[in-house]
Amino acid sequence: MTFQKYLGDSKMFEYDKHYRNCQQFDKPFIKAKINPHHGNYFVQIDLMTCNYKFSKNDEEELKKMANNENDFLELNSESKLEGFSITSELAWFDGVSLKNLDSFCNALYDLTQNSKSN
Repeated sequence: MTFQKYLGDSKMFEYDKHYRNCQQFDKPFIKAKINPHHGNYFVQIDLMTCNYKFSKNDEEELKKMANNENDFLELNSESKLEGFSITSELAWFDGVSLKNLDSFCNALYDLTQNSKSN
């Protein structure tokens, strides 16, 4: 079985199932849901499902990701992120473009796996 790195625009029961899978496999829970206010995505990563916390370096990398997304949005004449927040166990980003959604979510997942193995 291939582990799904993130879940996007799904029903609540699918999020619940994915959350339990993340707990079982010690992986981060990442979900993306369209925000009807602006049409871009609200992306959240929750580390309470795994034995990992964001380091200060991870937090800096997440801020760079948010800034890079803002640059991309600006270049494509879209509104910047509505906001983002980063703590040791949770981060969210409101306004990720559909064009960048897959790479953004995969980068979040990969950040946790790369840092975890170091």
